[in-house]
Amino acid sequence: MTASAGAPRRGRPGHARADVINAGVELFNEQGYDATSVSDLTRRLGLSKSALYHHVDSKEQILQTALEDALGGLERALADALESATAAERLTAIIRGAVCVLAQRQPQVTLLLRLRGNSDIETAALERRRRFDHTVTQLVREAQAEGVVRADVDAGVATRLIFGMINSVVEWYRPDGPVDPELLAGEVLAIALGGLAPRR
Repeated sequence: MTASAGAPRRGRPGHARADVINAGVELFNEQGYDATSVSDLTRRLGLSKSALYHHVDSKEQILQTALEDALGGLERALADALESATAAERLTAIIRGAVCVLAQRQPQVTLLLRLRGNSDIETAALERRRRFDHTVTQLVREAQAEGVVRADVDAGVATRLIFGMINSVVEWYRPDGPVDPELLAGEVLAIALGGLAPRR
């Protein structure tokens, strides 16, 4: 009996498909996506090219899978945040959610943040990121209208500053370190929203 076309690949004995994806992301982050060859991947994994292609169709598929993991996580966090009742709650929820996604999917988000738009896959991912940023900027505007964020700060600039701080997490955060993701999210919230609070 043959497997259906849409069924996930089981992978070769001793190697999981997730290991191939993770190794690819690691290499892309170390030396750049364009500079990473299929031979680099096979050397890192100790696989032949035919064995590698049993797991994935191409290095482009590794890139697309990793970017979907990062963007999908951020988009789900945003969708959850949008269910909150007030703009303040929605903004708080997306900041907390984004920090947790970055902490949980650090390599994939690092890859996303380093994209240059050199391929159709990268261009599509950057467009999704722009839509995400646009929605968060709208949340900042709504929070300004509610009086919980300073009205004298440009909403787009505020969004870039907030996510500049959040995105910096990928450079230093260690999943096995002493900082819990929830604690980290709380501290980012305190700094971001504390700094944007209206002056009394």
